[in-house]
Amino acid sequence: MTRETPESPVVQRWTPGKETGTESTTATARHVAGSRLLNKVPEVTVWFWIIKILCTTVGESFADYINETLGFGLTNTMLLFTAVFAIVLTVQFRTKRYVPFPYWLTVVVVSVTGTLYTDMLTDKQNVPLWLSSAVFSVLLALVFGVWWLRERTLSIHSITTFPREAFYWLTVLVTFALGTALGDWTLELTNWTPAQSVLLPLGLIASITALWKFGANPVLSFWLAYILTRPLGANIGDWLASPKAAANPGDPVGLGLGTFATSLIFLGAILATVIYLTISRQDVAETSEATHEPPVTNARKERIALAGFAVIAAGTVALMIWAHHQPHVTCDPTGQSETMPACPKAALTGKQTTAAVSKYERFARTAIAQDRAGTAAASHATVQKMRDDWDADATSLQAVNNTTWTLLDHQMDEVLRAYAIDHGNIQPVSAAEQEKQLETLLGDLQSHRF
Repeated sequence: MTRETPESPVVQRWTPGKETGTESTTATARHVAGSRLLNKVPEVTVWFWIIKILCTTVGESFADYINETLGFGLTNTMLLFTAVFAIVLTVQFRTKRYVPFPYWLTVVVVSVTGTLYTDMLTDKQNVPLWLSSAVFSVLLALVFGVWWLRERTLSIHSITTFPREAFYWLTVLVTFALGTALGDWTLELTNWTPAQSVLLPLGLIASITALWKFGANPVLSFWLAYILTRPLGANIGDWLASPKAAANPGDPVGLGLGTFATSLIFLGAILATVIYLTISRQDVAETSEATHEPPVTNARKERIALAGFAVIAAGTVALMIWAHHQPHVTCDPTGQSETMPACPKAALTGKQTTAAVSKYERFARTAIAQDRAGTAAASHATVQKMRDDWDADATSLQAVNNTTWTLLDHQMDEVLRAYAIDHGNIQPVSAAEQEKQLETLLGDLQSHRF
């Protein structure tokens, strides 16, 4: 999509030697000219989309490499890249025009950072993917709304002032987080392999391009495609990095390059492309949006294209629903996925069942002791771990005695409610009430044997 043009008013700029008015008019012209930067983003050429997809692939694979392979941990990785993002964004803000290296370095870092924010919500805070997708969608709409109300344009050809650049990078960050949530949610709903999952965003981008060629609003087309490059790049990264054979049922399979090799390949491709663009200047934008001619629009075609977008959206939803209800050949071995079917587990043996019950008794006693010691955070963490293990053992314990499991699960839920875990925005109850619920659970575990 190279035709995306702004719809903002043309800004009059002062040109030396062409003063025709009073001194105040000249001063105003100087102020307008001085307050504007050269455009801070590249022209939207094929190079823009190539390097954008490369960056999104790195965002997925490099985040996984730091977090999982190096064992840095999700929280530490998120904090690290948030700090790095702040640094590179400061450097980008200090430039006076588009410079390929700092610009694309910022995109690479924001791709990792946005991915980590969504992963943090999903993996650490247990926020459902549908909810994070909805929240980021609303947040993106709010950013666009405020941007439009203040600047009267959402075109990237108009990034010529600091406020517009700030809105631009905030939008980019949210689109990466939203794209991550939507992509992961799609995979959970459909249970597609990484190779299969590449086809959906690719097809949607192709459809958007066709409607843009037909006459769709260029700004809307650009941002829709921009969001979709995130799941496209991430799925490509997963396909390249995932092992050729699944270690567990439901694990993704791919070409087996690994996250490090995938990150290295794509970082090298990004670096080579940036060097080429720095030398060739093929993506250097014009000085400001005033040099772009106002777009020639056709209201009728825009309305038809808008209806086309609606049809595509409805078709995508229908496809998701259909795919979700198809027989799944894989399953979630943890049993914790909201949309992927759990793998069936064999009933525990007598010794295994006794060991499992003893484990939950220890959890309950530990949390009670922590409550009595006044260490609320430690008690909360213990109950969270008990919840995670209980969910993981659910199908195995149900296979032993579903009636007993149901009774214990009800009391387990009361404990979680007391700690405000998995129960929305309620507040935790007092330590005494938490202890009471734990004592009840402990009694049930001891009296209702499997």
